[in-house]
Amino acid sequence: MKTDSRGSGERFADIQLLRYRLKGFDELSLKQKSYIYYLSEAALSGRDITTDQFGRYNLRIRQTLEALYEGYTGNRNDEQFQAVVLYLKRLWFSNGIYHHYGCDKFVPEFSEHFLKDALKKVDSSTLPLKTGESVDDLCSELFPVIFEPSLLPKRVNKSDGDDLVLTSACNYYEGVTQQEVEDFYAAKKAENDRLSFGLNSKLVKEDGALKEMVWTTDGLYGPALRRVVECLEKARNFTENERQKNIIDLLIRYYRTGDLQTFDDFSIEWLKETDGQVDFINGFIEVYGDPLGLKASWEALVEYKDMEATHRTQLISQNAQWFEDRSPVDARFRKKTVTGVTANAVCAAMLGGDEYPSTAIGINLPNADWIRAAYGSKSVTISNITEAYHECAAKSGMREEFIADEAVLQMMERYESVCDELHTNLHECLGHGSGQLLPGVSTDALKAYGSTIEEARADLFALYFMADPKMVELGLLPDSEAHCSEYYNYMLNGLMTQLVRIKPGQRIEEDHMRNRALIARWVYDHADGKVSMTQINGKTYLEISDYDALRGLFAELLAEIQRIKSEGDYAAARNLVERYAVGVDEALHAEILERYETLNISPYKGFLNPWLKPVFDKNGNIVDIVVDESETFAEQMLRYSREYGYLSKSEVKPW
Repeated sequence: MKTDSRGSGERFADIQLLRYRLKGFDELSLKQKSYIYYLSEAALSGRDITTDQFGRYNLRIRQTLEALYEGYTGNRNDEQFQAVVLYLKRLWFSNGIYHHYGCDKFVPEFSEHFLKDALKKVDSSTLPLKTGESVDDLCSELFPVIFEPSLLPKRVNKSDGDDLVLTSACNYYEGVTQQEVEDFYAAKKAENDRLSFGLNSKLVKEDGALKEMVWTTDGLYGPALRRVVECLEKARNFTENERQKNIIDLLIRYYRTGDLQTFDDFSIEWLKETDGQVDFINGFIEVYGDPLGLKASWEALVEYKDMEATHRTQLISQNAQWFEDRSPVDARFRKKTVTGVTANAVCAAMLGGDEYPSTAIGINLPNADWIRAAYGSKSVTISNITEAYHECAAKSGMREEFIADEAVLQMMERYESVCDELHTNLHECLGHGSGQLLPGVSTDALKAYGSTIEEARADLFALYFMADPKMVELGLLPDSEAHCSEYYNYMLNGLMTQLVRIKPGQRIEEDHMRNRALIARWVYDHADGKVSMTQINGKTYLEISDYDALRGLFAELLAEIQRIKSEGDYAAARNLVERYAVGVDEALHAEILERYETLNISPYKGFLNPWLKPVFDKNGNIVDIVVDESETFAEQMLRYSREYGYLSKSEVKPW
């Protein structure tokens, strides 16, 4: 098996594609490989769900452009056709027509005239035409969405003062206002404050009444979820232990019923399973794609333990109570007893749904605060993904462009990789699981600001403890200077370099970017000159003169962020986010973009999946799983549409 995490050789728009190594896959048993294979089939089978969740027109637009891509008979080097190809690749990468990070609708660089003329020359049987529908009808429906900038312009809008439901194009609501949504779910929470109401449904208005369309095998998204269930049933035959069987049984029951109590039962059982080497995430999990933070996108990840790297994460989780007891927050907000904290470093074997092609580097679940309090949480850091990122970043030139101090450069060269991994470990393993809500405080009390505040809380927890002597004592950092690398890198990113991901004139929208901006700008504002910006030859650079002072500021802000979360202080959350996390200094932004452009690198990275191919004997039994990494991005996307297009008109493969 040959892999190459340095890249697939393809870049387009603001994207660079990478590959991740399946370290140690060949050493797994045949049973484990088979388990991974069927879990991977389940991970890929929900692809269309995510695409539809991200915009109600996404699937039809994707199918239309794929038909043109494969059936176009004109000059494929034509500028207009190449612009269609670029648009389609961006759509593939983002699971829809909105940027995967900024959420703005793509601007097509091809004309309406070209697209309509080209579609009329394509075999109409390959187009997603409804009964009695013509190509003109198809164009009449889709062209306004594609070409009119003011129509459904943003997938997730979080602008303060707007009706966030009416102004967001995500496909979680239809015909309802923000106030109606908030009132609807507040009434449900009043009856039961534990269940994650709204997590797995679309809320619509029919005949003047609000109605939930639940995502189940017999409901909305049924064809895709039935296939996911079939794959899970096959995976069940290869589980490593009885608890894994029970986990799959509960997940299948949840997909069939949509019952949120069953989802909680599944989540509790899932976090208790720590013995097996293979694990997975599959379901409606994260709520970043909903402006109100209620409804979850479908995602999937198949993983197996990186046994060497897991030693570090287990050291952290074994000391969870030590960290909680010494957190610089009010004692009322600390957990008296930390239970059920487990953490592993894993290798991704397959990415799916909202985890593909762009994926997280660490995950901490379940998200329900009451489950965390009663049963704990399970964290993973995805080692082969972070390795791919580090290998790519090492040659980017970013450090040299944005750091002028040679001593800082040497410090970053020495410590950045180990500190970055430790920050992720602390953020995921302990940060998200730390602290507690006060009795009676709703998990949704912070509304649209909840995700930003939660990410800031986990980051601040990590930043504060990075500088603790315990890190060196546990062997997690080599010496007491190492954390300074992470402090400098974090402040540089939050104040400056993350702005390369934003177009001129835009505000910061994505929750993780808002979190980093909030922390870095608040600290800068309160640092009394110990963090400063300096000009050298017309370029702006960051200077930090007192790293100990930074730790004190991180502690102060963590205490306030935890108070906001624990007390459900919406007004304070709104004030912090709107003051520090949203706006952009236009002059500094323009300078950063100009400097970044000279590096000729892509601000966003994503991954091609391996193609796991089962080898069967004459009796139909799997005798091996072969890893094929020969696919290009377009080949993989088109194959996925053919083989996993369960909500579309595509042909689907039989078992």
